[in-house]
Amino acid sequence: MATMNAPTMDRRTLGERRVNTRSTGRSAMSALDYLAMALLIVGGLNWAMVGLFDVDMVATLFGTGSPATRIVYVVVGLAALYSIYTTAKMAGSKRS
Repeated sequence: MATMNAPTMDRRTLGERRVNTRSTGRSAMSALDYLAMALLIVGGLNWAMVGLFDVDMVATLFGTGSPATRIVYVVVGLAALYSIYTTAKMAGSKRS
């Protein structure tokens, strides 16, 4: 007499049933993506401080108009441009 929950030989383990989203072995985000995200967060928080409290933390740390301040602003701007590129690339790949 057979039971309702008899184990079968073809039952798969949980690991075999999962869909492999990383078939290439590469993570969804690269180190450059994480760096750009961190820079955008820092830049966004700095602009929030400027808007809310009229305090520019980058200029406070490095000096107003100093080369280091300008470099920080340029690097954050480049991170924003890279994020725009990455977003456009992701949007294009979803349409295909």
